[in-house]
Amino acid sequence: MKVQKFTVADAALEKSPGQDADILVGNVVDERHGGPVSIGYGRYGPGQSLTETMAVDDTMIILEGRLSVSTEAGTLEAGPGDIVYMPKGEAVTIRSDAGALTAYVTYPHWRPVHD
Repeated sequence: MKVQKFTVADAALEKSPGQDADILVGNVVDERHGGPVSIGYGRYGPGQSLTETMAVDDTMIILEGRLSVSTEAGTLEAGPGDIVYMPKGEAVTIRSDAGALTAYVTYPHWRPVHD
């Protein structure tokens, strides 16, 4: 793989695996490209939430909107320009009141863990 630039238009957004909510994800780099990480975009519809125990280390960058991320330790609020790190094994609930657009990097690849 060579140096590349991506935009959200490059991601084929689809329902987040195992979720019924209006939450879409789309990888632009993943195991099919031979790199060690998955990189992509996520779109959270208004009033949506996702609860899961992280199967991979996940770093999320908020591009638009706002999200809250809750764990046993409390809740943090994140908006444009903020970065949220969610380590493997952490139980999280991610909520969006008005919707949000994010970019993410996971290690290792998240897709094989959810298949």
